[in-house]
Amino acid sequence: MSEVSRAEYCVIACAEAWRGNGEVLASPMGLIPSIGARLARLTFSPDLLLTDGEAMLVRPDGTPEGWLPYRQHLALVSSGCRHVMMGASQIDRFGNQNISCIGDWERPARQLLGVRGAPVNTLNNPTSYWVPRHSRRVFVEKVDMVCGVGYDRAAGARYHRIPCVVSDLGVFDFTTPDHSMRLASLHPGVTVEQVTEATGFDLVVPYDVPPTREPTAEELRLIREVIDPAGSRAREVGS
Repeated sequence: MSEVSRAEYCVIACAEAWRGNGEVLASPMGLIPSIGARLARLTFSPDLLLTDGEAMLVRPDGTPEGWLPYRQHLALVSSGCRHVMMGASQIDRFGNQNISCIGDWERPARQLLGVRGAPVNTLNNPTSYWVPRHSRRVFVEKVDMVCGVGYDRAAGARYHRIPCVVSDLGVFDFTTPDHSMRLASLHPGVTVEQVTEATGFDLVVPYDVPPTREPTAEELRLIREVIDPAGSRAREVGS
């Protein structure tokens, strides 16, 4: 096998978000998370449910394997039986996420996607995040508008949980006493200094930060030959 690319490490990190989830609906948003979810289903999380985004449950190759009417989809969303991986235009130390606007909400400098389903997702089922370009513009001290709810705002939310944030530099979690963001692993070739310089708040950094795990030979084969043979992953994250 040739050298593992940064994009492939990101796929592995995203796939790991669904490890041990059991029979839940995986809802990846974005190319790298989608490859990761399919890889998890084909390997260590065979009970994951994948959807075409409309009305069908699908296999990793996209062929239908079941019907998911909208009413049932909402039941899964509201009962904690779904794990979504969303994007973030901004995210802060406690996992508050913004995808709506940059600047003052009453007169924003830039209009983005809008709040969409972020509040429902974050309050009702586990929500992870994927950031393809780690920078101080995304990892901010305070988000301009809270769309996805972080740990400091989620008191009493039964199913609120943010398993991880994956970026092109590393993996982050919230396993600290106050649920502030912690550097959990570094992708090979990335230093702690690179991460802290690209983060707009004081990140919790352990004394010894492990590397993001290596893909197995079978996982690389699946990524390269079965899931993404066209190499589209490299367009979202460089090699």
